Amino acid sequence: MSTAAEGVTAGVAARDAASLVVVAPAGEGGPAVLMGLRGPGHRFSPNRLVFPGGAVEPEDFDAAAATRLPDAVRAALERRAAPRLAVALAHAAARELREETGLSLGAPPALDGLAYLCRAVTPPGAPIRFNARFLMVAAARVGGVLGGSGELEALRFWPVAEAMAADLHPVQRGVLEQVRRRLAGAAEGVGMMLFEQRRWVEEEGAV
Repeated sequence: MSTAAEGVTAGVAARDAASLVVVAPAGEGGPAVLMGLRGPGHRFSPNRLVFPGGAVEPEDFDAAAATRLPDAVRAALERRAAPRLAVALAHAAARELREETGLSLGAPPALDGLAYLCRAVTPPGAPIRFNARFLMVAAARVGGVLGGSGELEALRFWPVAEAMAADLHPVQRGVLEQVRRRLAGAAEGVGMMLFEQRRWVEEEGAV
């Protein structure tokens, strides 16, 4: 275990979190995803392109929904989360989308268009850690005016190929790979993927 003298924070618990990948139909540049750049002042992933998302908050456990999560998505979330937390993760993704981008799944949000992508856990020793679930939704299911809180800069729909050419964190790059495979229909029969200990693996016990 690393010591404090080595400048590493030990024993930080990973907070449950969710991100939402909003996918626009293919145009001239191919399919595009909603991403923004975290500013240099952010403690987590500064100067990196990220998807809207964040930690689960207490309000997410009691939030109302216009429609329920699809059974398959709820089952995927419940593989590594208690039932109440599984639903709260979906509400967290919807709330963070609204707060960070100005776009919305509705008020209350419609959760029936969500799909499960993958999960990523920040390695032990990091000063900030998340156990993040990545969900996906079609842009047609989202409304509102793009703007948000200003937390994300250069906020727009990035063609996947353009985003992949940026200096991405391995998590964001892996999520985009999952999106490309899903859109190409190549994810059939592939297990759920997990980013853990700085690498992508097939999640144990998941099908």
